[in-house]
Amino acid sequence: MATLVNAKEHSLKLAYDRYVRYLFVASAFLMTVIILSIIIFVGQQGLLTFKDVRPEEFFLSTKWDPTEGHYGAFSFIAGSVYVTLLAVLFGTPLGLAGAIFMAKIAPPWLRQIMRPATDLYVAIPSVVYGFVGLTVLVPFIRVQFGVNTGFGLLAAAVILAIMILPTIISISEDAIRAVPRALEEGSLALGATRWQTITGVILPAALPGILTSVILAMARAVGETMAVQMVIGNTPQLAKSLFMPTSTLTSEIVVEMGNTPFGSAWGNSLFLMALVLLLLSLFMILVIRWVAARRAV
Repeated sequence: MATLVNAKEHSLKLAYDRYVRYLFVASAFLMTVIILSIIIFVGQQGLLTFKDVRPEEFFLSTKWDPTEGHYGAFSFIAGSVYVTLLAVLFGTPLGLAGAIFMAKIAPPWLRQIMRPATDLYVAIPSVVYGFVGLTVLVPFIRVQFGVNTGFGLLAAAVILAIMILPTIISISEDAIRAVPRALEEGSLALGATRWQTITGVILPAALPGILTSVILAMARAVGETMAVQMVIGNTPQLAKSLFMPTSTLTSEIVVEMGNTPFGSAWGNSLFLMALVLLLLSLFMILVIRWVAARRAV
């Protein structure tokens, strides 16, 4: 009798596992279909731009004046790249330093306070960051650097660097703490100092996780809209300095999408800018993955 009961329970568990596996496969398939549908829709609509605009004009020209029939988006593409790279350049060292402190230096009681406080920054809406940048950072840059407005790449990059700090700190700290204790103890036993162990053993071992944090930070930085739109100046021109107002793909899309007729050359060009943004994000991720793979080898 007990054998029959156990066999029945085992068959129920197998059926349950099978149905859960089907559910996961169906969920993954549905997510893939949704993502591909978005890419196809944006791509089809965006490529219609080339019926009215030459590709070289769209990608290489900086003149954006839809009312006059000019659709040069190079300044927006360059603005997105500049802001993202500057934000990562500013935020990665600070985030990595914070992760090292929380994982290897801070006492447990301090880490228990700092980790929830760091995670709390993720819940702050981007418009709050943008408002703080608009009321505090922009006037500070205008006064301290003697520029006309204070809007520009520097203000946007600093705000984005602050916004990506929680991502870099949290994931990098988990990666550092996941390094086997034996590696650290072996380095110390061989006579290495604490900082030599951190820089020469722990950080290289945790590099894949650290690069993952940078990837996610770049994904948020390149796709951020509201905070950037509030401090970058929203001027369709190629930035030649850190203090020159410019615009990005995301900020230009959010400013103009509500005022453009669907299906027009103007509207299609905004869809094409969204497609470029998707491809730009994918390119950045592939580059980081390539670097991580080479580093692992």
